[in-house]
Formats: sequence, C-alpha cells, structure tokens
Amino acid sequence: MINYPFTFEDLEFFLLVLARISSFVFVAPFFSMSNTPRRLRAGFSLLVATLLFGVLPDHNVPEYSTVLGYSIIVLKETITGLIIGLGANICMSIVNFAGKVADMEIGLSMVQLFDPLTREGTGFMGSFYQYILILIMLITNMHYYFLRAIVETFSIIPIGGAKFSSTKIMTTMITFMTDFITVSFRICLPIVAAMLLLNAILGVLAKTAPQINMFSVGIQIKIVVGLGILFLTIGTIPSASEFIFKEMRIMVTAMVESMR
Repeated sequence: MINYPFTFEDLEFFLLVLARISSFVFVAPFFSMSNTPRRLRAGFSLLVATLLFGVLPDHNVPEYSTVLGYSIIVLKETITGLIIGLGANICMSIVNFAGKVADMEIGLSMVQLFDPLTREGTGFMGSFYQYILILIMLITNMHYYFLRAIVETFSIIPIGGAKFSSTKIMTTMITFMTDFITVSFRICLPIVAAMLLLNAILGVLAKTAPQINMFSVGIQIKIVVGLGILFLTIGTIPSASEFIFKEMRIMVTAMVESMR
C-alpha cells in the first residue's frame, strides 16, 4: 500500500508551480503553437508540474493571510512564466521581419498567407522562414532547452521570490531591438544584395533601351531571380538559425536575471 502524504500546504505549492509552468507553455516557442490542442498543452503542463513537485526539495509557500494574498502570489508566478516564455517567443519575430524585407525586395509583399501558428496573415517568405526555423528547432532539440530553462528557474527564482525590475527589462528589450535588426538582415542579406544588383542592371537597361517597359519586365525577373537565390542559399538557413537560437538563449537568461 502506498502511503504518500499530501498536505494542504503541498497543494498550495503545487498550484504555484503549475501556474508558472502553464503560463510558460502558453507563450513559449513550439509549445504555444495555435494548432496544438489545448488539452495537450494543459496535460503537458500538469505532467511537468507534477514531476517538478516531486523533485523540488523545499515546498515552502510564502506567507499570506488572506485569499487575496495567495492570489497575488499566483499572479506573480503567472507573470514570471509569461515573461520567461515571451523572452524566447519574441525572437520568432526575427524571421517574420526578414521575410517581409525579402518579400518587399522580390515583389511579393502583397501576397498574404494564413499562418496557422499565429492565425494572422503573413508573407510568403516569412511563413517559409518560420516553418524552417521550427523544423530546425525540433532537429536540434532546442525545445528541450526551453524545458530545462523553466525548470532551472525554480532554483534561481524561488516560489514567490520574483522581483520585477522594469529598468532591467527595458534595457533587455532595447538590446534585443538592436540584435533584432542585425540578425534579420543577416538572414535576408543574399536576397537583398541580389535584388540591389538586379535593380542596378535594370536601371542601366532602362537607359540604353527606353522603348522596353522595364517595370513589367522587372517584376517577373525579380520573382525568378529571388526564388533562384533562395534555392541556392537555402543551405545557409541552418547556420543563420544559430543566430536566432543564440538570441533566444540570451533573452531567456536576461529575463531571468531581471527577476532575481
């Protein structure tokens, strides 16, 4: 017969762990995809929280006197998980921005596709880069890193011990915006460089042969050349994804440091 004591204090601690884990799963990359069933995400959060509850050594709940006090602790744990997950998920916007720049250069900026991940309209190149990045994330086990990160936060930030520093969070976001522009242009740089060279050639041809309508001809040439450059440089996307994964690690670490 199994005799495992489970007190009311243990239930309070378990709910706090579940609040941080479930909020993280709700916004973290790969786990927060909208085409993932909600029951699966809820069950996964419950499973991880149950495993953590048996591993964490100290089941200490911060002192509170009323239900409102406990609700504030639950809200603090929820915000902690959301901020950590957002630090990684916000890096996914890098590929969307790179795709928009590539679409604008190729001439596909008016093409809109329905993205089942965000349930919003996105460009052709942005959707392509995003699916490639998710595939590489699964191959390189990057999603395991997110799980290890949220688990290790319980030793760095104990339950109820988060201290939100608006100054540190703002500094982290400003630093991210700088890296956001840099990494995005690194991804779409081959297409941008090829289109710049093509525009120069079309400009010379427009001067030498003004009777040819370079506008209508250039649109078709840009699409063909752009897709050709994408085909030739698709092998560089895995190496470019390392910049994004590195930025995810930096953002998750910075967000955790801002709440210590």
